[in-house]
Amino acid sequence: MRVSTRGDYGLRALIELAGNYGKGPIQSSEIAIRRHIPEQYLDQLLTIMRKAGFIRSVRGPSGGHELVRDPATFTVRDIIEVLEGTLSPVSWLDEPVENTDHPHHCPQREIWERIRDATCEILESYSLADLLEREPQPTVGRYHI
Repeated sequence: MRVSTRGDYGLRALIELAGNYGKGPIQSSEIAIRRHIPEQYLDQLLTIMRKAGFIRSVRGPSGGHELVRDPATFTVRDIIEVLEGTLSPVSWLDEPVENTDHPHHCPQREIWERIRDATCEILESYSLADLLEREPQPTVGRYHI
């Protein structure tokens, strides 16, 4: 599995929203600056995440975007699947037998299933809250010369 900029930027944006959870909406321009994401691309990702039910958008001068629920309830797997699609390393692995010409009882199937299952297990073991906790904390007010 390879995570594209879509998954990377989307996860960055949600971590930013997780850090602001319960404090009201945050504008996309602010997210873009803080997380180094092109704003036009971010707007597309925010639309996807809103449609997936991860965030809500508020219009107006004090509007912006915010998570719809606690960051601990979002797994990285949920987020990556919405932004990237299937976690299977080969496309035919998740398809019904009648929709693929690939034999479902081939020698490499077990390998691909184990890779998919391990990836899912790892991504499920992290929540947005976990990632937020791992964020480096800025050292405010300390200057060393």
